[in-house]
Amino acid sequence: MLSRAPSEVTIRLHIEPVGDGRFLATSPDVPGLVAEGRSVVEATEIAQGLARKILESCIEHGDPVPPALQPLANEPQAFDLTVPIGVR
Repeated sequence: MLSRAPSEVTIRLHIEPVGDGRFLATSPDVPGLVAEGRSVVEATEIAQGLARKILESCIEHGDPVPPALQPLANEPQAFDLTVPIGVR
């Protein structure tokens, strides 16, 4: 059982093709986030995991948490979520 409700935030991702059918994801909201995948979905999933690791590293080392991830470092709050839906 969770001790508190899980928290989520949204971050913007910039996705671009990099050749050979691969995609690169970066985020203007999370400096240092760079993820590559064989599809948009895979690049997005990798980016999500990397954003969590960046947050954990910031907390562990006492570094500033990127503003977009700050709600995750605090108590959960209400939020709006925008998600992509693949059509291909």
